[in-house]
Amino acid sequence: MAYNFEEGVVLAFDKPLHWTSFNLVKIIRNNLSRRMGIKRLKVGHAGTLDPLASGVMIICTGRATKNIDQLQAGTKEYIATLRLGRTTPSFDAEHSVDFTYSVAHITRQLVDETLPRFIGSIWQVPPVYSACKVEGRRAFDYARNGEEIELKAKELVIDEIEVLDFVSAADAAVRGSRPELTIRVVCSKGTYIRALARDIGEALGSGAYLTALRRTRVGQYSLDDCHIAVSDVEQWAQEVEIERSATPDNQE
Repeated sequence: MAYNFEEGVVLAFDKPLHWTSFNLVKIIRNNLSRRMGIKRLKVGHAGTLDPLASGVMIICTGRATKNIDQLQAGTKEYIATLRLGRTTPSFDAEHSVDFTYSVAHITRQLVDETLPRFIGSIWQVPPVYSACKVEGRRAFDYARNGEEIELKAKELVIDEIEVLDFVSAADAAVRGSRPELTIRVVCSKGTYIRALARDIGEALGSGAYLTALRRTRVGQYSLDDCHIAVSDVEQWAQEVEIERSATPDNQE
């Protein structure tokens, strides 16, 4: 199959853990630009994924970058693991635990009674360690400088929350593990799963932070559509069949 990367191609990749979204864009852009013999092919992504998360990222090239807003507006699906009874300033494992709480009272029944509160249209306050802009600056800039800011709640929609695994305090003691909750979440654009972990922990009368996150779907694209391994991008760029536009006008 031949690809015209200048006219525009949409590809799905499984972003590795610890990579930034920009890392993935850069390696694809550099390899394709080099193969095509051009200075800089236009490449963008349809939705940031944190370095501590892995999973589906949509990459657009050429004129297809005009569709990024439409693509990133699609429904997302995540698999998230929450550590119960502890919190961190970033609501994930980027920072050390700052507070601990009792989890002895958290049962599967309490979990099942609590999660439906988060289904439907809800208001969510973004994490202070996020890219949300406040007076022209990213929220994480304030947080890293020790400056306090107040972020406004944003309306979003959560379509589904399904419990995939629950480890109570009693179970954790027997297994030698830790109290955890693993859920599948289907939600709208703009949902911070880290903030959802925070809010679920509070609703359970305890605390929680995100220890693992994998995005399994963006709109119509799922992990099954991620046919090119990131480790194989260089080889793929050398071997892929390329069509060229007569008068390319979409290079950066």
